[in-house]
Amino acid sequence: MTERVVLAYSGGLDTSVCIGWIAEETGAEVIAVAVDVGQGGEDLDVIRKRALACGAVAAEVADAKDEFADEYCLPAIKANALYMDRYPLVSALSRPVIVKHLVAAARKHGASTVAHGCTGKGNDQVRFEAGISALAPDLRCIAPVRDYAMTRDKAIAFAEKAGLPIATTRKSPFSIDQNAFGRAVETGFLEDLWNAPTEDVYAYTEDPAAARAADEVVVTFRAGAPVALDGRPVTVLQAVQQLNARAGAQGVGRIDMVEDRLVGIKSREVYEAPGALALITAHQELENVTVERELARYKRQVEQRWGELVYDGLWFSPLKRALDGFVDEANQVVSGDVRMTLHGGRAVVTGRRSAQSLYDFDLATYDTGDTFDQSLSKGFIELFGMSSKIAAKRDLAG
Repeated sequence: MTERVVLAYSGGLDTSVCIGWIAEETGAEVIAVAVDVGQGGEDLDVIRKRALACGAVAAEVADAKDEFADEYCLPAIKANALYMDRYPLVSALSRPVIVKHLVAAARKHGASTVAHGCTGKGNDQVRFEAGISALAPDLRCIAPVRDYAMTRDKAIAFAEKAGLPIATTRKSPFSIDQNAFGRAVETGFLEDLWNAPTEDVYAYTEDPAAARAADEVVVTFRAGAPVALDGRPVTVLQAVQQLNARAGAQGVGRIDMVEDRLVGIKSREVYEAPGALALITAHQELENVTVERELARYKRQVEQRWGELVYDGLWFSPLKRALDGFVDEANQVVSGDVRMTLHGGRAVVTGRRSAQSLYDFDLATYDTGDTFDQSLSKGFIELFGMSSKIAAKRDLAG
């Protein structure tokens, strides 16, 4: 039987050319797999037909938007996952769900190899290949753009020579990756760190400086998951999509940062994630109300490590799975409502309520009716600072 290669297919120039390129270089048949994670653009059936027209022996398309939201975005919300305290893992979250479908297709079609269109200097090559090796250690991975030096000029020449049914001339000045959770933009004039992003960089968000009325939203959570907006039930996908629209219209969710890539270089990235950042902001505040202090302190450490593992492409690793259990347990009490004002590029929490609240008004108030016994504080402070006091006496005596 002829060897088969499953290709992660986007429908664009590079992955369309990869179909014929792989066949020429390896003699293998190519099965194209396209996964919809809410990136928008063309209809999946159009993409499937294009893959076949470009020489694929089979093409599969998967509507994975809800799967992506429920199984990948939701854990990130529960973990308040922000790489380098800013980036909500937009692209990093989509890669493992794509990997899952690639491996399933490889098993279905008897393929021995999985291919992707990543370059050799980005994070995604690691995310694809580490994910594939974790789910299917027997599968081989190839990356034509990286492994065969398939530059854009070569890709255009190949497409024209082969008469591929795809535009080969127009090229965006930016490299863009987007899905339901957000949008990532890099390259072009953004590679000069002194250049400010222009408005044409953005698509998910409006100018935060433009005059407009504020938008108030109430997000309801149950065990850490968003289940309603303004009292109307929503799925996780609907919560993200509706807040993408509402928060994005207020300019919420723009991030311009210099990021530490896994491969060791720094890169300038511009992100838009209005729904993701609004939900994480609301979720963090509800945790402040419902999660006990020591658990909350430890969870913040777990959140950082969780985000690093996902960013680094280790979604399917044993440590990531173990941390998932901790995050889920910590979220069991994270239920209630958070009210936010969306305006001027910010999502500001203005109210919170929960049947699981640990906030005790009678203990917290400074007015009449305060039930906090302040006489206990003096002895507490003496004991709490005792070890430092003893050390200070020693050090000062020396």
